[in-house]
Order: sequence, then structure tokens, then C-alpha cells
Amino acid sequence: HDPAPYDALLLLSFGGPEGPDDVVPFLENVTRGRGIPKERLKEVGQHYFLFGGVSPINGQNRALLDALRTDFAEAGLGLPVYWGNRNWAPYLTDTLREMVHDGRRHIAVLTTSAYASYSGCRQYRENLADALAALEAEGLPLPRVDKLRHYFNHPGFVEPMVEGVLASLADLDEPVRSGAHLAFTTHSIPDSAADTSGPVPDHGPGGAYVAQHLDVARVIADAVRERTGADHPWKLVYQSRSGAPHIPWLEPDICDHLEELSAAGAPAAVMVPIGFVSDHMEVLYDLDTEATAKAAELGLPVRRSATVGADPRFAAAIRELVLERAAAERGTRAQRCFLGALGPSHDLCPIGCCPARAERPAAAGADSP
Repeated sequence: HDPAPYDALLLLSFGGPEGPDDVVPFLENVTRGRGIPKERLKEVGQHYFLFGGVSPINGQNRALLDALRTDFAEAGLGLPVYWGNRNWAPYLTDTLREMVHDGRRHIAVLTTSAYASYSGCRQYRENLADALAALEAEGLPLPRVDKLRHYFNHPGFVEPMVEGVLASLADLDEPVRSGAHLAFTTHSIPDSAADTSGPVPDHGPGGAYVAQHLDVARVIADAVRERTGADHPWKLVYQSRSGAPHIPWLEPDICDHLEELSAAGAPAAVMVPIGFVSDHMEVLYDLDTEATAKAAELGLPVRRSATVGADPRFAAAIRELVLERAAAERGTRAQRCFLGALGPSHDLCPIGCCPARAERPAAAGADSP
């Protein structure tokens, strides 16, 4: 239970609006530099307006913070936990400034993205570099920041999802339960971003992004078969596509997949959002609203399994990630828990990992200053 050399943990997330007046400014932050007109942002923001202009992600991060602080206290880990966002308050730069004023100098960082990709990893590292540059311009001492490894295959992340699938299957009517298909969903990204995700040796069709999701899906499907005795057909599918229609993105889309299942005579389906840590807007709208409506239109019984959220096992997994990295920084060995075939991810993002289209400084990597 020794977190040294770390003196704080930073939970780094995406952020989201917390009222109707926040929606367009939030979307302006998300799309800054792309020249998208405000009227178009208002159209995109309709998803948020359906929920009162409030994204659930901030509330879910607060719940995770509470779970982390409870877990740390019960484990005797005296490590303060802070929270900063990429696109909305509390902003990352403000949180890092607060941490510096509090005397924090060596910070472990956990992002609310479990998989390798530019938007799920390197972009957060670029955000960290930007925040550190802002603090340096203010004449503040710069802390060292270390991003914790990808946790997509950590048992504390996977096991709650297994139980979520079992609960969703149990909620289906018995005549369709044993034949239900599992649709493992994650955020679609451009093919080009997927193909270059992860370290350079992992680059290729789908890159580490697709490989990691397939590995997790296989682990969950195998666990469900072992616990139910039923072999449920499964497939990795995608959701929440955005961007220009002429640019290839990962497919098939969840709604298209539901149509295929219905046409093939599948009796039911469970949507399993393995790509998301919590029930934020992409889950509430794209799955609970849009995909569920499509299933109803098709007459296909469908359930959506739970994300990990603030599950105590996930909080414990984060504690384990902190302690294993702390041990590595001290030059000692620690158990690195994982499930599946891919093994534990790297601690330090290597050069060429999840490259950006335009070169920008990124903290917490082998290519960092």
C-alpha cells in the first residue's frame, strides 16, 4: 500500500454540460479549430437537450471519485484524488494548478478511457502537455505526470461487465434467452485512427483499438458461457459515428447490426457497451434511445447491459493500477492483473503510439520533453 513516489491521483475525463446554457459552449470546446458553425452545434446538441441539457458524465465521475476515496481510505492508502476534464469544468489546467498549489509534485493520472487510440489516449496526453505549458507560463513549478496503463483487460473492469450481461440475459423472457446474441459496442473511430492505434508493432487493420475490444468481448462471452451453459453468438459493433460521411469509420453500426440480426431470425439481443466506462450520453442516447427504438421497430427483444461506472471492484482496480505503477517507478516488481490473451498494457506510451495527424507535444510518453 505504498504509493510513493506518487503524492496524488488525477482522474482525467472528457467533461460534459450541466445545463441547457452549457451545451453549445461545451460543443464549441469539443470542436475547437474545426470551424463548425454555431447553428450546426445547436443541432448536434439536441441529444443533450433531450436530457435537460445535462450530460450524465460529470455526475458519474463524482460517483467514481467518491468510490475511489472510500476504497483508498478502507485500504489505508493516503493518496488524495483530484478530478479534471478536457472540455468542461473542472478544467484540467485549473485542477493541475490547484494540485501544484497543494504541493503535489508527482501525479498518477487515470483517464476515463480504457483502450488505445488517439482520442482515448494520446489526445489526453496532449491535453496534459498543454496544461503543463500553461502552468509553466505562469511561473509555477511543474509536477511530473504519469498516465496509468490501459485497463481494458483488468479483472476489476471486466468482471462487472460480465455480471451486467448475465443480469440482462436474465431479464429477457425465457423462450428467447438462450438464443440471444451479444452485441459488444464501442465508439466508432475513423479507420485510419484505428489502424495506427497502439504501439507501432500493433499497427495494421484495426490496430490495437480493435484487437483490445475483441479480446475483452471474447473474455466476457467465454465467462457468460461458463456461467450459463449457453453459447451466445457475439459480434463487435460500433456506435456514435460522427464526421464527414466520405471518411471510412469502423463498422457495422449497432442499428445496422440489429437489422441484420432481425433479418437472420435472432430471437433477442443484449447490447454490451464495453467501450464505455459509464452511462454517459453516447450510452443513454445512442443505445438506450436510438438503438432501442430501432429494436422495437424490428420487433427484436433487446436489453442493454450495465457499464462499470463506480463499481467498487473498478475502484479497487484503479488502486491496484496506482500501486503497481508506483512499484515500477521505485524499481520493484508488482503483480499486473489482466484477463485475456493480450497481457497487461505498457506503462509508458512508446514513440509512434496512436500518432496525431499533426504533431503536437504530449506528456507522459517516451516522446515527451
